Amino acid sequence: MKYCPYGPLVEDFPLIPPTKDLTIAHKEYLEKCIKTGMTQNGSPLTEEQKKNIHEEFASIVLNDYPDSIPECIQEAKCKNFGHMCPIFFCAEPYTETKELRRFSRNIPREIMLKVVRRDGQICQKCFKHVPDTEIEFDHIIPFSKGGPTTVENLRVLCRDCNREKSNSLSEILDEYPLGKHFSNESKTE
Repeated sequence: MKYCPYGPLVEDFPLIPPTKDLTIAHKEYLEKCIKTGMTQNGSPLTEEQKKNIHEEFASIVLNDYPDSIPECIQEAKCKNFGHMCPIFFCAEPYTETKELRRFSRNIPREIMLKVVRRDGQICQKCFKHVPDTEIEFDHIIPFSKGGPTTVENLRVLCRDCNREKSNSLSEILDEYPLGKHFSNESKTE
């Protein structure tokens, strides 16, 4: 396969970092190249290659790399290109049980009632009371981004807050989404 079937979509998905062991091995290889002036296949390094290898060698900070990659993240890794595969985030409802394949933007009355009762007719962003005629249901993970129409993924918002949010994921996504999985003991000290 020469391209990812998800095309430009995967450009926004992170690559899984190499582990500390792989980084150490790579750093040792770079050091060997610097000492011998040759690549692994025995060809001599050009001046530009030497400069690039020196810069790369100096920029590697071992504490920036995780000791291991959690299994749940390894399973979501694209086997061809190494990025976090969007199929694990966007199309899950399409691949599960028959009930979950009934994927629709339409919110059944039963689910609406459960969400309104749970949220107490209070906007979950500005915390103001929302009159019956102004209640809007917000998909926390937007429907356009693969969010299901379930009680867990819906909340009550007032009209202004719902329009402000649109189909943004910024409220729920961390700037560094994989950071909690790759934090090292030494970073927190």
